[in-house]
Amino acid sequence: MSKEFDIQEYMTHGVERVVSDAIKATLKNPKESAYMAKFALATKAASKRRAKLEAEGEHIPPFLIASITSSCNLHCAGCYSRCNNATQDTEPVQQLSDEEWLKIFDEAGDLGVSFILLAGGEPLLRKGVIEAAGKKPDILFPIFTNGTYMADKYFEMFDRRRNLIPIMSIEGEKEATDARRGEGVYDKLISNMDELCERGLIYGASVTVTTENYRDVSSEEFIGKLSSKGCKAVIFVEFVPVTDESQHLAPGDAERDYLAKEISRLRTEHPEMVFVSFPGDEKSSGGCIAAGRGFFHINSHGGAEPCPFSPYSDINVKETSLRDAMKSRLFKALQQEGVLVDDHQGGCVLYEKRKEVEALIGG
Repeated sequence: MSKEFDIQEYMTHGVERVVSDAIKATLKNPKESAYMAKFALATKAASKRRAKLEAEGEHIPPFLIASITSSCNLHCAGCYSRCNNATQDTEPVQQLSDEEWLKIFDEAGDLGVSFILLAGGEPLLRKGVIEAAGKKPDILFPIFTNGTYMADKYFEMFDRRRNLIPIMSIEGEKEATDARRGEGVYDKLISNMDELCERGLIYGASVTVTTENYRDVSSEEFIGKLSSKGCKAVIFVEFVPVTDESQHLAPGDAERDYLAKEISRLRTEHPEMVFVSFPGDEKSSGGCIAAGRGFFHINSHGGAEPCPFSPYSDINVKETSLRDAMKSRLFKALQQEGVLVDDHQGGCVLYEKRKEVEALIGG
């Protein structure tokens, strides 16, 4: 880790801000605020575990992204997971079992990981894994879902297990959402929001930001509507092009600067909500935090990858521990050779420098 930029301190402060914002956002909800208060204590204990290991020369990221299935019922335009063949319409083969995922969650908790983002495919297709995650109250599990499988069994589970937070994907208003995700998806999402709000359950929205929608999705009109329906978190995910035809949709510096200013405004005007931008401005935050610096990705087959947008792996958690997976030769090379902090145009450095990543893996 460089002397100029302390990644451990940076990530700890990031966790503290998210938790602090979450506590503010849930003050009017007794069940949620009680859970968040307990979770805040758990994150402090986890930070101490990571700091102890850091002092011993071992860096543990506070975040993990877990793609728990390769199946999905939708065919969203520009989906990186389908373009990378991580999501397919064929029957899943050799995916991690519910028990294997629980083992990963157990080890992650022991190491001091505080957040595990569950993704896919469509993660709600793996009810057993979601139930396993619910058994780890000291870890918060944002579940990135398209929302189409939300039903009573999940509403009831989210009520029992407050560490499970559905984050539903939405592209803005009805026209934009249905154009990318399919007819009727927007109405289903709004119905889910109303149900979650009525039950007093915390939830969030994930918005893919493009050059076409960045103003709309950060507008007061859109955010105000989400707030009125009880949404407590908005995660802005910058579109990463995985085909030449979609390059024009990737936000540039101008769009990224605009979004950063709007997020700053929204945090002031909507203290009842948490706002996160990913990847955000890597240039001003010490570089990319993937490949184990701030998080890494486990695919549905157990491969440890730098990031969902960088689907390369040289180690599998089926054959080793989570701890050893963090010491992946590829991760170490990306960190030590400076790829993660290299100058780049902006957005996702790992995607922009994918040829260098492929060379490191020997692809």
